[in-house]
Amino acid sequence: MALATFGAGCFWGVEYFFREINGVSNATCGYMGGKDSATTYKEVKSGATGHAEVVQVEFDPEVVSYNELLEVFWKNHNPTTLNMQGGDIGTQYRSTIFFHDKEQKAQAETSKLALARSGKWSQRHIVTEVVPLQTFHVAEDYHQNYLEKNNLPTCHLVY
Repeated sequence: MALATFGAGCFWGVEYFFREINGVSNATCGYMGGKDSATTYKEVKSGATGHAEVVQVEFDPEVVSYNELLEVFWKNHNPTTLNMQGGDIGTQYRSTIFFHDKEQKAQAETSKLALARSGKWSQRHIVTEVVPLQTFHVAEDYHQNYLEKNNLPTCHLVY
């Protein structure tokens, strides 16, 4: 099994679309990228900690590739909006890829460049960060599988 970590706005929707992929065994909501160890939802939501809401994806690379996960990431959020997705505004909702190794970094940067050159977002600049993995803080239990637990539809738009 391998790990990948993505931030694309509210982690409930991000978790939802990664859980739907064959080869993904788990998707866990959490926080990453902050300047201190304060990791409660209330603290992160304030925007003061610098953490992003992220989902750590556990996947079988024999079934689904990291590049395929990147494709899902790009399709399920707007990578051109700085520090926001839809009505969620703040650095905690930024578009970010936390790479786990050099290979993931290269693949993430290559896919970002390919998306920029594709013309899909020709009127806008892709602001997605590609940054090294930092400490992953698992979100509170009530955030895990939130949409399914509460019988809610995904909160993300497909792009």
